[in-house]
Amino acid sequence: MGYVADRWHKTRPKPDDPECGEHKGLVASKAHGKGKRWQARYDDPNGNEVTSLWRTKTEAEAEIVKQESAKQTGSWLDPKAGRVTVKQFAYDTWLPSLNIIGRTQTEYEGVLRRYVVPEWGNREIRSIKPSEAGAWQKLLVTKYKLKGTYPNRVSRYVRGIFRLAVIDRVIYVSPFEQIPAPAADEKATQPPDVSQVRQLIAAAYNDRWKAMIELNALTGLRSGEIRGLRLDRIDFLRRTMLVNQQLVYEKGGGMYFDELKTGAGLRTLPLSQRAVDLLAAYVHKYPPREGGPGEGLVFVMADGGLIGESTLDYALKSTCKKAKVAARHWHELRHHYASVLIAGRENPKVVQKRLGHKDVMTTLRTYAHLFAEAEEQTRDVLDAAWAEPGETGSTEESPRQGGRIPESRRSQGVLKQVSG
Repeated sequence: MGYVADRWHKTRPKPDDPECGEHKGLVASKAHGKGKRWQARYDDPNGNEVTSLWRTKTEAEAEIVKQESAKQTGSWLDPKAGRVTVKQFAYDTWLPSLNIIGRTQTEYEGVLRRYVVPEWGNREIRSIKPSEAGAWQKLLVTKYKLKGTYPNRVSRYVRGIFRLAVIDRVIYVSPFEQIPAPAADEKATQPPDVSQVRQLIAAAYNDRWKAMIELNALTGLRSGEIRGLRLDRIDFLRRTMLVNQQLVYEKGGGMYFDELKTGAGLRTLPLSQRAVDLLAAYVHKYPPREGGPGEGLVFVMADGGLIGESTLDYALKSTCKKAKVAARHWHELRHHYASVLIAGRENPKVVQKRLGHKDVMTTLRTYAHLFAEAEEQTRDVLDAAWAEPGETGSTEESPRQGGRIPESRRSQGVLKQVSG
């Protein structure tokens, strides 16, 4: 006859059962004669009763001790929680937990639909093993033919699902815990230099493209940011530009204005005098429209319509063809801006802030080769700093190309007594 190893409810034992003996806390179980004859019963941290069946009384009591200990140490997990499928947890828990805009959510859903659901969708999340996690990452390249940085990006998304499952106490540990992520195989960016940008400006077909090419090289705006730039975001007196929205396109929804992808993207850019003069001249000649979809925008099409991302890319490629230079993507103007800052010895944190990157590691990873190219400048700075008076390189002022002082280098006043 089966019994319950019941920690909380004390009932009189059945003396006719040879396994019962004098153990207190046993009651008759409905699992009589079915193998798992003993039931462990305890309350979870929220006071809800949890039960499980075991083959012997010893196993049932050990389960109670284990769960009570886990509650005391804060490591308790609901034994039933890990039974949720990967698909259920990803769509019902992970996606809603992310603070992302609609376009990014569409991207994440696409990753789940293409690379996760076909492989693990109906598997219990607790069943995924580290060996399977490593094999799945290889499939991104061998089966799904992903290239460049995309395998790393997809892996990061999926790792986030299992990381949240650990935080939510659905599983003890992520199967990706000891599995290295795919290498971010990024190609070194080779942005156009100033002379090449000047060529593009000179070859541009009209004032709109001329101004947009030059402004992007001077500010490093993303395509959506410059296409969504409004006049009231520019402070001509203080020479600053507030970047707080972008113009995006979503299949089925068309073009619309949206907030920036991350909080780091929200930024106030210092404008050079050249950028201020450029904007002032352009808006004087082409004042922003007071009605229609392009109301208040600095840059619109000739009929006042919004500028699409593909339109901007086509304009730049046509300009490159006219200038008889290698074809460039619009994003390379942003890389140009970053390269100028790095060549000017701005520190990585300043470059990150100006570009609106989420973290400095993104900046270092993207422009590592450009920082490396500044090695010789670093040697010159150290030699000059440690030079003895009278030695070459010990001059008090060492004007650099363009006469620009990096923002990260703070100027200090010097007090000196002079004879009258």
